[in-house]
Amino acid sequence: MKYFFLKWVLLFMFFNINISAVGAEEIGQSLDSLEVRPSLVNSRLSLPTQLTQVHVISPGEYFAPPLVADIPDDRFGDMVRMGRDILINTGVYAERYAGNGLNCSSCHLQEGRKPHGIPLWAAYGRYPMYRHKTRTVVTLEERIQDCFIYSMDGIAPTLDAPEMKALVTYIKWLSKGAPVGVDLPGRGLPNISRTQDLDPKRGKIVYETHCEFCHGKDGKGQKHTNGKGYMFPPLWGSDSYNKGAGMQRIRTLAKFIKGNMPLGASFSLTNQESLDVAIYIWLQERPRNPKMSWAMDFFFPNMAR
Repeated sequence: MKYFFLKWVLLFMFFNINISAVGAEEIGQSLDSLEVRPSLVNSRLSLPTQLTQVHVISPGEYFAPPLVADIPDDRFGDMVRMGRDILINTGVYAERYAGNGLNCSSCHLQEGRKPHGIPLWAAYGRYPMYRHKTRTVVTLEERIQDCFIYSMDGIAPTLDAPEMKALVTYIKWLSKGAPVGVDLPGRGLPNISRTQDLDPKRGKIVYETHCEFCHGKDGKGQKHTNGKGYMFPPLWGSDSYNKGAGMQRIRTLAKFIKGNMPLGASFSLTNQESLDVAIYIWLQERPRNPKMSWAMDFFFPNMAR
């Protein structure tokens, strides 16, 4: 009788545990959509709102990425928001990898949305791709690592770093609906050609006329009123990109200026004005290329650029 009773007690406990586990799983699934997640701090835009709107000349001319309001309210959406925060305020959300005062959005304008402002929606579907600078095929993650080393004058995040995953997730989400392997209109930077030799003296005049108001007479940019981060990024000096960055190539910088500057007046400068101001900025001091030795940078500064 004793063993018979013990047998039924054990059977009862077994079925009770299974039923509880199934019930907990079902409850967990039903609560998943209502799960309370840690709130993410709303990132502060690097520029005034009226200057971060994408101006499309005619409807349908450029790819239209999804709106911020369309970010899903789930774990994937949390990662997208984290990536967006890093892009906008890199020094705060990716502090351990950033080495200067720039943000990813200093180059990838309007949160990576602006046509001809190195838009990220045009990049995701192009990787892996051959890169002439390194003469190798690189992945999107490797390209992001280079951005941190040169443009951010910092260190490369590891491939499994949360910051890396967040940035790739944001870029993927931003590219939703974009065709793969296609050069979309507005991708990268606009083409540019010179009409005469580059002149840094003319470039200085262009800078004083069109750039100085935002970036300062000394090129050091303008910080937010609380002193944290820049509203207008530094174009040279210790807090700007180093000599190994893509923007340190005169033609690349000139194309960026042509298609995006002055802010709010894209394509207002002539090709020659863009090239002249680019060589003027190129001649200013900035951190050395980390792949060049201190001696090379000191004795042959132009070669190190």
